[in-house]
Amino acid sequence: MKKIVLVLAALALLVFAGFSWLGKGKTPEEPRYKTEAVERGSITQSVSANGTLNPVTMVNVGTQVSGTVKSINADFNQEVKAGQVLAVLDPALFQAAFGQSSANLANARAQLKFAQSEEARFRSLVTQEYASRQELDRAVAAREQAEAAVRLALAQVSRDQTNLNLSVIRSPVSGTVIDRQVDVGQTVAASFQTPTLFRIGKDLTRMQIDTTVAEADIGMIKLGQEVEFLVDAFPEESFKGRVEQIRLNAKTEQNVVTYNVVVSVANPELKMLPGMTANIKVNIQTRDGVLMAPAAALRFRPQAKPDEAKDGGKAGKGKKEGGPAVYKLVEGEPVRVAIKIGISDQKMTEILSGDLKPGDELVVADLSAKKNGSGPGSMPRGRLF
Repeated sequence: MKKIVLVLAALALLVFAGFSWLGKGKTPEEPRYKTEAVERGSITQSVSANGTLNPVTMVNVGTQVSGTVKSINADFNQEVKAGQVLAVLDPALFQAAFGQSSANLANARAQLKFAQSEEARFRSLVTQEYASRQELDRAVAAREQAEAAVRLALAQVSRDQTNLNLSVIRSPVSGTVIDRQVDVGQTVAASFQTPTLFRIGKDLTRMQIDTTVAEADIGMIKLGQEVEFLVDAFPEESFKGRVEQIRLNAKTEQNVVTYNVVVSVANPELKMLPGMTANIKVNIQTRDGVLMAPAAALRFRPQAKPDEAKDGGKAGKGKKEGGPAVYKLVEGEPVRVAIKIGISDQKMTEILSGDLKPGDELVVADLSAKKNGSGPGSMPRGRLF
C-alpha cells in the first residue's frame, strides 16, 4: 500500500512539473516594432526661436562733464518726464570757471572800449594833421584785437556756462527708469567715453522682441506675420505680436548664420518686463483635413538581414530606392511605401501622395534592436583586451 502511495505522489509531481513547463512556454511574445497610426487632420508649419523682450526705445543717459555726484533725484522704476532733473554733479568747479571767464569778458570789453576811443581820437588828429597815418593804423589794429579778445571771452563764457548747465543731468525723454548706475558721492569721469548713469525705457506699453532666426528659416519670415510667444513668468498664457523688421545684418557664430528679427508687442497691462526671455513661434501656413504621418516614421530604416550584412549589402544594391519613404507594418513585417511629403510641424508630416490611408500602422522604432543592444549608443559585445 505504501508503494502505491509513493508512486501516485511521484506521478502527481511529474504532472505538476509538466503543466508548469507548458505554462511558461505559452508566454506571449513582446512586439518587435513600435508603431504609430496615420491620421487625417490639421497641420501648421511654423518657425520657432528664442528672444529677449526690450523697450522699443531705450535711452542711455550719461554725462559730458566729470565730477562728483551731489544728489540723485530719480530711482529704479520711477516715471520721469522729459527735462526732469535726474541727478546733480558738484557745481563748485564749474561755477568757479564760469566766474573767471565772466571776469575775462568784462576785462576784454573794457579794453575794447578804450581801443575804440583811441581810434576815434587818432582819426580826429589825422584830420587836423596832428597825428600821422601810421599812428591811426596802430589804433585801428588795437581796436580789432580788442574786438577779437571780446569774442574769445564770450566763447569761453558760453563754454563754462554750458558745462555748468551740464552738471545738472536731465531726462531727454519721458519714460521709466530701468536702471540706475550711480550713487551719491560717486565720481564720474567723462574723458574718453561717456559714462552711463541711467537707462530709461521710453514707453513700456510697447515692447519688442529681439530674436535671431537661422538662415534656413529666414526665407519663410515675412513682415507683418503674426507671432505667438510664451514667457516663463506666465507659462499658461500665450501672447501675440507681429514681425516688425527683418534686419539685413547677418551674424555668423560657429559657422551658423543668423538674422535678427524684431517682433513688435503690445503691453498695455505692463505684464511683460524688459529682459524677459520669449519663446516665439511664427505660423507660416496651415492646412486642414490632410493625411499626416508621424515624423519619426520618416526617419526609421529597418536593419539589414544577416545574409545581406555578410556580403556588405551587395544583394540589395539593385533594389535600392531613393526619396522619402515610410515602412507600413503588414503581417508583422515592415513594408516600404514611397511617399511625397508636404509641410511639417516637427511631430507630424503632411503626406501628399503614397499608398497610405488613415489607420495604417507605420513603424517608428525597432524594439528588438534596442533589446539586443544593437541600437544607437549600444556597446559592441565582445571580449575587451
